[in-house]
Amino acid sequence: MRLNYIANALGLTMIYIGFVVLIPVIVALYYKDYNSIQPFITAALISCSIGYLFRKFIPNATTLENLNDIKKAEALFIVALSWIIFGIISAIPYLFYGLSPLNSIFESVSGITTTGATILTHYNYPQAFFFWRSLTQWLGGLGIIVLFIAILPQFAVAGRQMFFAEAPGPTEDKFTPRIRNTASALWKIYAGLTVIQIILLVFGGMSCFDAICNSFSTLAAGGFSPNPESIMGYHSNYITWVTLIFMFLAGASFNIQYRAIIQKNPLVLLKNEEFKLYFSLVILMALLITISLIFNTHTSLFSSFTHALYQVISITTSTGSASADFITWDYTSKILLFIVMFMGSCAGSAGGGIKMVRWLIVYKCMKSELLRILHPNAIVNIKVDNKTVAPEVARQIIVYVFYYFLIFGITSIIISIIEHNSTIGLSCSISGLGNIGPGFTKSTGPMANFDSINPISKIIMIFNMMVGRLELIPFMVMLQKDFWTLKDN
Repeated sequence: MRLNYIANALGLTMIYIGFVVLIPVIVALYYKDYNSIQPFITAALISCSIGYLFRKFIPNATTLENLNDIKKAEALFIVALSWIIFGIISAIPYLFYGLSPLNSIFESVSGITTTGATILTHYNYPQAFFFWRSLTQWLGGLGIIVLFIAILPQFAVAGRQMFFAEAPGPTEDKFTPRIRNTASALWKIYAGLTVIQIILLVFGGMSCFDAICNSFSTLAAGGFSPNPESIMGYHSNYITWVTLIFMFLAGASFNIQYRAIIQKNPLVLLKNEEFKLYFSLVILMALLITISLIFNTHTSLFSSFTHALYQVISITTSTGSASADFITWDYTSKILLFIVMFMGSCAGSAGGGIKMVRWLIVYKCMKSELLRILHPNAIVNIKVDNKTVAPEVARQIIVYVFYYFLIFGITSIIISIIEHNSTIGLSCSISGLGNIGPGFTKSTGPMANFDSINPISKIIMIFNMMVGRLELIPFMVMLQKDFWTLKDN
């Protein structure tokens, strides 16, 4: 890796982050909360200073005319380190509001990775505080794509490779000729849906401030809310259904949504295999939980279906928002919800998890192997949307799923031992790794927080949240010895 390329890209990124951190100052001024100005100005100055130091003291960092020939390993390292630094910078304002350093990092990483797990024990904080929580989620909502635009705007090859690394599908299916135009189209859809949801929530009686914060979190598949009871706290079926719909869109591929808008044909969505799997599994799991709720808790059909559908979408998209306290549900419903934690959203969406396309390809790989056993001489191609999936892509996806469950297994065992509770261990591990948010116990559920868990468990969750949002790829690459060979230029 070449230090001057890394320093150049990281320096620019940190400077841009410094300007972004200043946005909550506008909110503080609007509400005349002058005490909330210092936290964000301090964080902005630190971020800009880090960026300046990167570019100033690394030889030849500022003499590069462009970064077009950056290597993939360098780009992955830049992305990973940028997320880590962004998490630290985002934590600085929380220190001014009385949060401990570890809790500040936890809340910050949970925000930028759109996990939505919180350590807040009360909600007596000013508007600038809650706006920052939601803004960090909205900035992280497009995942690594956001950083590609910020860090690698001029890349022709490496930038494109990394762009698709965030949510790899069976093929690199770009929908505009240039990667910058593709990213721009994604941002237009993302921002447009956010504005529409804000308007609809305000129309439903939610305050403008709460509508902005909740919309930021919803489209980011994040889950943070200024209301301590999440969406349930607004006691409105209208607000619940509006949020439900936009959560579902946040978990669907923005690529496919763009095509549907351009072609003015919503049926384009139903021609996509991944979307059909996503839609089918959401409806199936929602119906199963609805049946369980009706027979076990004797709630009405409408209420059961509304909350079942909301929670299934919330968890499979890794939003973590809540329309009900599902910890009080019957055992069968909670088991079904736990299964949903492993489903994941669509590739190219704001959601987290394993991603539907990976499950689709794993299933087709298993099916093809069975056919080869029956017909040894048969040539079986794996196809998704009538496009052949290259054997190396299928192999990488299988390895990805293996590592995903390996990390889940190891971290769940460690947390279970630390907390002396296997339910906390299992739910905390997948909650962090899948960027989901709430756990499955009264102390970590949707109406609770993670403040009471052991500090070591918090550190493990922070690790899982970051690894889950980075999609494992930079993390696994950095474990290789050859990755750390440094060069001056």
